[in-house]
Amino acid sequence: MDMLMKMNAALDYIEKNLTGEIDFSIVAQQAGCSSYNFQRMFSFVTDVPIAEYIRRRRLTQAAVELQNSDAKIIDVAMKYGYDSPVSFARAFANLHGITPSDAKQPGVELKAYPRISFQISIKGEKEMNYRIETKEAFDIFGIETVASLSGEEGYISPAQLWQQCHQNGSYEKLFDASGDLPNFLTQDLCKIHGAENYRATEGNTFPYMLCSFVSDTSKTDGYVVQHIPAQTYAIFPSEKFRWDENFGEILGNLQKRFYSEWLPTANYERVPGANFEIYGGDKDYGYIELWYPVRKK
Repeated sequence: MDMLMKMNAALDYIEKNLTGEIDFSIVAQQAGCSSYNFQRMFSFVTDVPIAEYIRRRRLTQAAVELQNSDAKIIDVAMKYGYDSPVSFARAFANLHGITPSDAKQPGVELKAYPRISFQISIKGEKEMNYRIETKEAFDIFGIETVASLSGEEGYISPAQLWQQCHQNGSYEKLFDASGDLPNFLTQDLCKIHGAENYRATEGNTFPYMLCSFVSDTSKTDGYVVQHIPAQTYAIFPSEKFRWDENFGEILGNLQKRFYSEWLPTANYERVPGANFEIYGGDKDYGYIELWYPVRKK
């Protein structure tokens, strides 16, 4: 419950500052977690990046003002963070389907995106399997990108990195360089996994790596190598699935259930540090394990 109160406090701060600058360091402080954790949690639970949510709320409020006051369009545009009437009109039309001038006319139809609030929802879904494990320090190596938390242009997403590596042969080269699995891993795991948030990056971004675990037989030359300190993880396995199924959807559902169902009621809290998408199985059927760094409250 404490986590839900903090998340709602963060949204209160955003709501009060829709007409000003929103400082994500303050958002994170209100939420009691890092900016990365808040934004990832928000996007997984709501299916909307926080930057898009803020844009929708601002344009919702702008429409209300245009309909219910004599405010000039340029003044409303500046109030809600737009540098010019042109950029405001473009964004307004993309959301509402009409121009700001048309919004002043009586009887027009507009879209409203209400303020979000976080609460526990009893859905009656099946149980969620998990285990808590403390793992000694280890090293990973692989192919890295820096992704945007807000969906900003100019960055590639983790899913796009996977796609690129399969298309250009980088995945197969990393597989060949992986070597044997370290002894602390179960031996039915695949050799390539996903790692996220394992080091600090600038701005509103996070690092993501297609990675292998370093072992005595690994060939790490030419790859990014990262040390992962000892950590306690909450580990969430999926059910087995066929590799030709949409495992992106399976991954997304598992991530969403961690943030929306398990974390708000658990006696653990998410802490800064690397989290992992671990893949296992055989040639026909696979499974995913999500490793999230946690500590007891």
